[in-house]
Amino acid sequence: MKNKDPNYVVKLEKAIAEKYGHDAIQNPKANWNEEKEKDYEEQIKKLSEKERESEEQDEKVEVDGILVSRKLLNRETTKRTCPVCGEYSFKIRDDVFMNKFDCCYKCYWQWVDGREDRWKTGWRPAKEENK
Repeated sequence: MKNKDPNYVVKLEKAIAEKYGHDAIQNPKANWNEEKEKDYEEQIKKLSEKERESEEQDEKVEVDGILVSRKLLNRETTKRTCPVCGEYSFKIRDDVFMNKFDCCYKCYWQWVDGREDRWKTGWRPAKEENK
């Protein structure tokens, strides 16, 4: 731009006003007042609280050497690992036995079936027997 037009900004504002309306070229402070300022500050506070809550939920925690989201730890999860044999299962029938007898389907048939009274009193097979 060798020839600088001193009226360039005025022409540009006029073109913007014709295309987008007079509000597009107004100074943002023109309609600002104390009430709007207070409302804006309240909105900022609410937004920052939501962001803080979100960050707390997304925070990672180390569990058995693995980083896990804190919000996953707060959820109730179903038991998937049998405390008797140590097998991990996604089978629905194992969920039933885990809830009622605290063991998987296979362990139920091997150790509990017919001996529910002994199981409910706290008897569990020794680790050597369970292999």
